Amino acid sequence: MVAPNAPVAQQTVLVRVKRQDTPQSAPRWEEFRVPYGEGANVISVLQWIAANPVTVAGERTTPVAWESGCLEEVCGSCTMVINGRVRQSCSALIANIIQADGTITLEPMSKFPVVRDLAVDRERMFRNLARVKAWVPIDGTWSLGRGPLEAPANADTRYVLSTCMTCGCCLEACPQFGLEDDPAKWDTALQGAQVWNQVRLFNMQAVGATLSNQRLDAVMGEGGIADCGNAQNCVKVCPKEIPLTESIAEIGRQSTIRGVKRYLGG
Repeated sequence: MVAPNAPVAQQTVLVRVKRQDTPQSAPRWEEFRVPYGEGANVISVLQWIAANPVTVAGERTTPVAWESGCLEEVCGSCTMVINGRVRQSCSALIANIIQADGTITLEPMSKFPVVRDLAVDRERMFRNLARVKAWVPIDGTWSLGRGPLEAPANADTRYVLSTCMTCGCCLEACPQFGLEDDPAKWDTALQGAQVWNQVRLFNMQAVGATLSNQRLDAVMGEGGIADCGNAQNCVKVCPKEIPLTESIAEIGRQSTIRGVKRYLGG
């Protein structure tokens, strides 16, 4: 029987981190032995490594670079590949993800250029949001009186779609979305579920719908909705459980109608 005030044995985890000093340098692996307590997540482990950048071989190294913001699965910035699966590191509790051999493996997302270590450049995602005008046009509307009312059912549907964090999980899991370092090719590369979901969101909103044709035109070209292979990996990894396949189907329907109208001169 353990005495009530007996000290608790310190738990440790072996953390394998894929490191890369610059976008041009070759990647390498480093291992760290990290203590952790109840409720510890991947971010707390990385913070410990930052304060104690010494590998299991006893070699002093540089602190691991990563991104994080809200620490409550809202900002989307801490996405990385953990034990081979893309997810948010702030909500990845060590007790839940530690493998049978006592290790966890951390890698940067592979579909975006690496800036350093676990931090990647997600600019392509935000560039695509700008292309589809993912906003409600309100300039000049303050003097037009009360805006249109939204039905509760419509608002409930839109709320789920609006929880997208632009985290990149859906794109990392997509077999068709690939790494593209050249920004000049972004306009013809696959856009991905994250973009099409936002098109559905803003096309559903009464004021936002005034730009619906421009959004649909933006997703009807090369790399657009017609190029989706419907692998459905995106919906399986979305941390917000957004019905991405429903959004893909809906934007496909809207694009078909838009294409027919364009053909007929409408």
